[in-house]
Amino acid sequence: MFDLQENPHTRKNILTGDWILVSPHRMRRPWQGKVEDLHADDRPAYEPSCNLCPGNRRSDGTINPAYEHSFVFTNDFSALLQQTEVGSMNMDDLIVAKSESGVCRVICFSPDHSLTLPMMDEAAIVNVIELWQKEFKQLSDDPSIRYIQIFENKGEIMGCSNPHPHGQIWASSSIPLELVKETHEQTKYFDKTKRSLLGDYIALELQLQQRIIAENEHFVALVPFWAVWPYETMIVSKRHVQHILQFNEAEKQSFAGMLKELTIRYDNLFHVSFPYSAGMHQMPVNDGTHEAWHWHMHFYPPLLRSASVKKFMVGYEMLANPQRDITAEAAAAALKALPAVHFKITTQYA
Repeated sequence: MFDLQENPHTRKNILTGDWILVSPHRMRRPWQGKVEDLHADDRPAYEPSCNLCPGNRRSDGTINPAYEHSFVFTNDFSALLQQTEVGSMNMDDLIVAKSESGVCRVICFSPDHSLTLPMMDEAAIVNVIELWQKEFKQLSDDPSIRYIQIFENKGEIMGCSNPHPHGQIWASSSIPLELVKETHEQTKYFDKTKRSLLGDYIALELQLQQRIIAENEHFVALVPFWAVWPYETMIVSKRHVQHILQFNEAEKQSFAGMLKELTIRYDNLFHVSFPYSAGMHQMPVNDGTHEAWHWHMHFYPPLLRSASVKKFMVGYEMLANPQRDITAEAAAAALKALPAVHFKITTQYA
């Protein structure tokens, strides 16, 4: 009898139309590959050499203000520039390029160099959410901007260039590939049913209770059925909203609580400051109403078997198709079983 927990199979990502190969039997293979070096996460509240701490000098010479909450500035080394030459190239449809403009911003979550999201209190996380909203509004008011990507790369294993907890916002003059795919799939479903794709999906997941990690009044955190990364998760708003500006006061509080709970569970899994790339997906801007779009946030962490063994996207995954070993159901069960109180707090008071 076919068994999702034992037999190789493929799963469809309903947000993109892509497929993933799942090979649960491979979790039994021995690991003799790369083991990461772990560094103690014992940063001070203030680091004199940090470019992002309050009052310190950044690499371009700018002095940070003595900020007391979250703080945003335009990236000193932006991948996108507002003022750039406009042009394009097309040689027989074989060599094709066009100019791209935009804005890149950095958001320091807290003046405290040591505080990651799971260690911040919910009121401080609400400050971050409100700054995300403010930036989304300001950037979307620029008619040249078509998409606004809010994200965080956490941990040096994810290429984070500064350990001070921070995120980024990239606003671009075109709609990136992943968002083109998600727009297409959500619109196709909405045109057929007049309902939200993710609204119907989380309703089914809440009924099944196989991949749900946490739930509160306004949000659900789960391992999506089609997850690629070992402990990949997604936060989805219960209410069908297109972007972060539509969150009311109660939803902002609930979102802060869900962000804190999910990231605590991540840290508790291997008792480390859990690395990931995370970002919210929301409707394109200055591009119509996008009624089908449903706000959600992805978390893509690389760790696989322990704090020192990570998943590599190589070989078949680069050349053919994404693949995972641990099933979405097993990952969800492991995360759901963890306490919602940070291990550092329980250790402190043990």
